[in-house]
Amino acid sequence: MPSGSGSRGRRPRRAGERAAPRVILLMSSSSSGEEGDWEEEEEESEGSSEGRRRHGGGEARVSATEGKASASGGESDGPNLPSCPICMLAWTADGAHRVSCIPCGHVYGRYCLERWLLQCGKKKAPCPQCGKRYKENNIINLYVPEIAVPNNDLETQVLLLREKNESLEKQQAKLLEEIKEHKVSLHYLQRQIMLQQNVMYDTSLKRQKRTEWISDGVADAEPIASLEDIDHRNHCSFVLQNEFLVDGARVMGIDASSQTILTSGRGPGVGAEHILTKISMFARQGMQKIDLPPDTKAIRDICILPRGHAAFASLGRKLSLFSMATNNVVLQYNLPAPGWSCSGDHTSSTYIYTGLQNGMLLVFDIRQTLAPLHCMLGLSTHPVHTIHSIVDGNGSRKVFSASSIGPCIWDVDGGEDRPNLLSGMENQGICISLACAPPSSDLLVASYRPKVELPDDNATPQAITPQSQAPTGSGKLGRHTLLRRTTTTSFAKDQTCSGNVSDLRMSKSAIIPCGGNQHLFAYGDESLYGVRTWRLPSFQTYTDLRPHRQPILDLRFAESSTGERYLGCLSVEKLQIFTVR
Repeated sequence: MPSGSGSRGRRPRRAGERAAPRVILLMSSSSSGEEGDWEEEEEESEGSSEGRRRHGGGEARVSATEGKASASGGESDGPNLPSCPICMLAWTADGAHRVSCIPCGHVYGRYCLERWLLQCGKKKAPCPQCGKRYKENNIINLYVPEIAVPNNDLETQVLLLREKNESLEKQQAKLLEEIKEHKVSLHYLQRQIMLQQNVMYDTSLKRQKRTEWISDGVADAEPIASLEDIDHRNHCSFVLQNEFLVDGARVMGIDASSQTILTSGRGPGVGAEHILTKISMFARQGMQKIDLPPDTKAIRDICILPRGHAAFASLGRKLSLFSMATNNVVLQYNLPAPGWSCSGDHTSSTYIYTGLQNGMLLVFDIRQTLAPLHCMLGLSTHPVHTIHSIVDGNGSRKVFSASSIGPCIWDVDGGEDRPNLLSGMENQGICISLACAPPSSDLLVASYRPKVELPDDNATPQAITPQSQAPTGSGKLGRHTLLRRTTTTSFAKDQTCSGNVSDLRMSKSAIIPCGGNQHLFAYGDESLYGVRTWRLPSFQTYTDLRPHRQPILDLRFAESSTGERYLGCLSVEKLQIFTVR
């Protein structure tokens, strides 16, 4: 630190010393007193060599310090070194040693300037570099950005880390691509294993049934058809074409013309939205996940329309028109209540029918995008869970629907405002499914489960007879009732058979036409966790298809314009596609 003692004469600056940068000060009018002091100091320092001799020792001490710092290393000489010329320590942006200047323009640390004033022992002290005098109130704080010392090592380290990060990103992308390829291979191998297991299961089932027929002495009786049989008496065979592992799917629709399947369910993860999945029947990598518009919620029914469109009704009070080509919802109607079912029209490609949770039926024409054409009240406020569009013998459009009270027929051409319950179907239980064979629908099969009745304490417990044995699997013992058309709008009850039905869900069923005006009825049996088929009208068991590990949630039959026919069944974990021959 400079001292008051030393040589009287100012020695010349060494070649290694460097003056601190000058700072231009703009003094405000409020500092006029300080300006006077500065003028006085300027006159003193310039006009009197005695003043310089008086403080020359201190200046020599500072110069010696600077020379020592210059000689100690080349880095302290750098033009960008942000350090105080007195102590050679780095300035700070704030604090006791913050960067400051005096009126002559030289820049120091504030702490050093204050110490220099104390050592001089006077109210004024000379600048350590130029000798111009200053007072304590002449010290001006400089407000500069935070001072940082450049560190080339840190910059090099950042560059190395950046290169390393880019290399790791490339490795990650490569590994993800390999994982994707392995998943595709795994899916293909799983499919091959499933197909082999199906063949083994079908062969074993056929052998077991033949053994049972021989042991029962009924070898000459008519056998039950298997998956491999082709019945030359105009019956059907079912050939498993593909299986897909799905996660959480609840409802499906089959477009036989484009060999495409739509499924819907909640996406993976807690609180995930419901999504639509588009699946190619015969492609290995044919799954596309499609996000639905906000507030769509759970889809209850999907129907395939002509011209590459599909419609679905959802609990978010929406009826949506979906383009199979662009994978986008192109039109959406607001419904007065949650949608439970939907169907296209066999005579018009622009008409869509929707059944609501409150029992209403709405008729839409997609050429009119604002509102439905007709709003029709139902016989009850129970959800309309099934809809089939048909054409009667007179060519009039009709709609069959099913709610828990039973099957109804609607005149959608405007003749009647409310539906009619099919005769003889009163008080049959809870109707959970309705199958028909469009477009004429001369045959219907309605499925029922028993109503839940409160037990009577005085009633005698009813023994279980062999004819009314409880089902061994899950669900309840229900029944399937065949209805035959007698007139244009009338149907009569025919045969009935028992079956294990869901005690909670409103299930789907299908009537499959075969050659020679023969039909099969297909239903997801709860005890089998698979599809069982019956011959109509006798309800003789025809075949049981490959079971799932979970109950069947949806079942659809579809036929293309060129004659390809498919039967699809869906559980929460698996989707099966059968070709019907």
